[in-house]
Amino acid sequence: MKKTLIVAIGALVLGLASAQSNVIKIATQSPLSGGQAALGEQIKLGAQVAVEEAQARFKAMGFDLQLAPYDDQANPDTGVANANRIINDKDILGVVGHLNSGVAIPASEVYARTGLVMVSPANTNPRVTDRNLPNVNRICGRDDVQGPAGAEFAYRDLKVTKAFVLHDKTAYGQGLAENFAKRFRELGGTILQLVGTEEKSNFASLILQIQAAKPDLIYFGGIYDQIGPFAKQLRERGITTPIMGGDGLDSSEYERLAGTAAAKNTYFTTVAGPVSQFPKAAALAKVFEQKFNKKIEGFGIYAYDAANVIIAAIEAAIKANGGKKPDVKQVAQEVRKVKLSGLTGDIEFDSKGDIKVADYFVLYMENGVYAQAKLLKKVAVPAPALR
Repeated sequence: MKKTLIVAIGALVLGLASAQSNVIKIATQSPLSGGQAALGEQIKLGAQVAVEEAQARFKAMGFDLQLAPYDDQANPDTGVANANRIINDKDILGVVGHLNSGVAIPASEVYARTGLVMVSPANTNPRVTDRNLPNVNRICGRDDVQGPAGAEFAYRDLKVTKAFVLHDKTAYGQGLAENFAKRFRELGGTILQLVGTEEKSNFASLILQIQAAKPDLIYFGGIYDQIGPFAKQLRERGITTPIMGGDGLDSSEYERLAGTAAAKNTYFTTVAGPVSQFPKAAALAKVFEQKFNKKIEGFGIYAYDAANVIIAAIEAAIKANGGKKPDVKQVAQEVRKVKLSGLTGDIEFDSKGDIKVADYFVLYMENGVYAQAKLLKKVAVPAPALR
């Protein structure tokens, strides 16, 4: 009986300690290992800088603000497993992530079980927000705008009439490619083939199909870890046809994996503009390089802004809660009210969690050097209404 009482008192003390915890965490979920780690690390580090900048403010309110990074390995099963751990950590009040829409969609449904808010700096598949979950938001654009923007540029600016379209069979890559193909056909262009592939090392059979089809443009919806080796093999076989893709190419890793010579004549659209497009990000870029010995790229800036959206919402929820630690649902409600002048522009969400107006950029790697990619076009497009 005495032992039972001691155990019960101990459990009560632990419960009270947990309830009174002054720790507030913001989690990140992105690939920190594997072939897509370069982009995933940008997300983690961008959020880390924002959290560290806000720690003094939270300390003044009596809270210890921390970052809790998770490696989702660009894998849906891993992302979901991490999400289950995250919702069981009652100190985590928001998530910055993910990189991959195919990971974000199932993971966000886990977050929705408790109402934990997610603010994405990178997920572009329409389903991310079109499910109308109250806890899901993004500060970047959508594939049903990005894909057509690429098609418009290819047809109207590059005067391309025949395109060979590939995708990686993920929610991101396939959605991007299909939206490109749909708009390209509507404009009067011809899609020679629309092919999905999970191949990452030997593209010989696909290259033979491309040689036979003789396209004016090769469009590949996917990520640099697949498109880089593809471009290298394509050029080795003497095919100089322009390559185009989406923001999965928005990384210096594409140049490294393809090789500078093979990366020449590559166009890509992106929802995360180059650092040069964000004058307010100059100070962040300097801090980033000094702190991490890395150059900041687009998704690092967007992750910084996404983290600051969550931070602003937590601060508002603390104030509304009389200075006490809020719960996840209170923070999620405050996120939808946020109006923030971020480094990437004005951030405000519509009723389904899309940023009200998103920027889309078209860049060209004429000489194959990512750092010298030329900005050819920028357009600001309001988020589509929920269909």
